[in-house]
Amino acid sequence: MLKTRVITAVFLFAAFFLALFYLPPLGWLVFATAVATVAAWEWGGLMRLGGAARILLGVLLAITCSGISALEPAAVGLAAASPEEAWRLGAWFYLPAAVWWLLAVPIWLKRRWSLSNHGVGLMIGMLLILPTWLALVQLRQAGPPALLAIMAVVWLADIGAYFTGRRFGKHKLAPNISPGKTWEGAVGGGVAVVAYGFLVSSKLPATLSDNYLLLLLIMILLTVISVLGDLFESLLKRQAGLKDSSNVLPGHGGVLDRIDSLTSTLPLVALVWLATAH
Repeated sequence: MLKTRVITAVFLFAAFFLALFYLPPLGWLVFATAVATVAAWEWGGLMRLGGAARILLGVLLAITCSGISALEPAAVGLAAASPEEAWRLGAWFYLPAAVWWLLAVPIWLKRRWSLSNHGVGLMIGMLLILPTWLALVQLRQAGPPALLAIMAVVWLADIGAYFTGRRFGKHKLAPNISPGKTWEGAVGGGVAVVAYGFLVSSKLPATLSDNYLLLLLIMILLTVISVLGDLFESLLKRQAGLKDSSNVLPGHGGVLDRIDSLTSTLPLVALVWLATAH
């Protein structure tokens, strides 16, 4: 199992790295759409849909992404664009996503609601996946290293939480949702993210690099949002009786298992980026 997990991880990183740094804008758009399509198919499993309905959900997501790209080519990097054009499209996706993650998800986790209504499940799925897709596409326009650095925040939060939790974890964070997570691990992840933020502060916009308090608050917020994304998917998998969102990635589960924290963090980062740029 460990060998399979390592092989898959190496393949995934190589594929992502090559796509991020070497694909042209259209190629990256297709790559991001493929990821979102598989994520939508997996979301259908969390909604407990049948095989045909899950495939249809993935197809509809791909059509939606293609339609948005055709209508707003400049905003997705297929033509020269101004920050205003990117903001005009992004605001429709990122603002609802911010409200969802900052206000609705904490209540959802506390009350442990389920996706019992297919209409609600479809709406939430689109609210998770479409903003993440658009954030992947738009943030890459800031440069592949910038997007990689942003995603590293989530990875460091996970790594810091894992090792700190294993060494010091005693107090469960959400035992009825994800028994393995602890408060100590969450704090450890936050410390890792904050340290990373200050380490790369010189590369950040002056608004952040010159204001350490604001930078500290944003790093802590990103850590919290990252944990919320992880816990939300864990709750839905537990309710659906699933260990993983799918088995398309041997040893790693599914695409949603790998991007659960990114679905919460990337749209918020894109929102701040576009709001300050336009």
